[in-house]
Amino acid sequence: MQALVFERKLARYAAAAVASRVVPGIGGEVGPLQLRDVEPPKLPGPDWRTITPRLTGICGSDLATVEGRSSRYFEPLVSFPFIPGHEVVGIDQDGHRLALEPVLGPAARNEPLPFPGAAPGDGNDYGYLLGGAIKDGIQIGFCSSTGGGWGEALVAHQSQLHSVPQHFSDEAAVMLEPAAGGVHAALKAEVEAGASVAVLGAGTMGLCSLAALRAVTPAGTVIVTAKYPHQRDLAAELSADIVVDPSELRRSVRRFCGCRMLGDYLSSGVDITIDAVGSPASVADAIAITRPRGRVVLLGMPEAARVDLTGLWHRETELVGAYTYGTETLADGNTATSFELAFDLVESAKLERLVSARYPLDRYREAITHAAEAGSRGAVKVVFEQSG
Repeated sequence: MQALVFERKLARYAAAAVASRVVPGIGGEVGPLQLRDVEPPKLPGPDWRTITPRLTGICGSDLATVEGRSSRYFEPLVSFPFIPGHEVVGIDQDGHRLALEPVLGPAARNEPLPFPGAAPGDGNDYGYLLGGAIKDGIQIGFCSSTGGGWGEALVAHQSQLHSVPQHFSDEAAVMLEPAAGGVHAALKAEVEAGASVAVLGAGTMGLCSLAALRAVTPAGTVIVTAKYPHQRDLAAELSADIVVDPSELRRSVRRFCGCRMLGDYLSSGVDITIDAVGSPASVADAIAITRPRGRVVLLGMPEAARVDLTGLWHRETELVGAYTYGTETLADGNTATSFELAFDLVESAKLERLVSARYPLDRYREAITHAAEAGSRGAVKVVFEQSG
């Protein structure tokens, strides 16, 4: 089968890291990603299925990997060579259309579940990552045993697969994974009734978390930063109250709160900030605009960088990570998984509209460049399309 294979070639990875700072997306050309003919992945056990992808998204974490910006934290959590791609809708060997929950949880590694009915992302001990019949990898798309959506086939454990309703388009189905991440971040924020929330970034994850804030929390005023006109329009359509350019964020939050400036920090600020960017600058912004004893949710995958946390310490700000998804506790005390809630969110918010461009695998360099330049080119989600 054909697949885009990411190999452990440190010189090419370093070249991508340097070049991508000058030319966004160039990592797809100079980095260690190549289109190759490879053997299809083998089923690791009886509870696994072979999936033929139809649409697969290009995620921000994929771009960080291809462009040489990933943290070294992930080195022991992946295995090489791997086939990227974890935002997937595809067909199994019986013709069923399925959406992928890519986290390789305890069930996929034949380890005990942390509690009955646990989702793949649940649990308080990641020791299961060392077990099972598959090689290292936190997700499909970063594991050499499973393949990924940037190839013509992958294998997935039954715990990772969700049936797609007939009325869902493939575009809607491929948005389930980022929508689930948005739901998880919105609920990790623990939003109280009427609380003010800032969302930094209006790419895929920022817009999904905005939609989730409106769907599953009692948030009050929501402020969103958006660089480009189409992002501003989408944020307004998804019920943001205030949409501002990132350069105007501190001034806008100060005006909204009626507070003062303490150097680069606001004296008060919004109750909660969801950082859907993950850059050193966005983390600094998030701390600066969140009121003392407020909460910052880090949704965007961060890069290795120096960040001054003195303000976090002095303001007694909570900093919470939102990695993927899991079992959520709702305001009424009931529980549901992020993916279950994502089905409703994708449909109610019409998130399929975020799918902006499709490419075949053999045009991967164009696709990666388009994804890296999505905002400036009027796009949100760029996907690979395969017949399946």
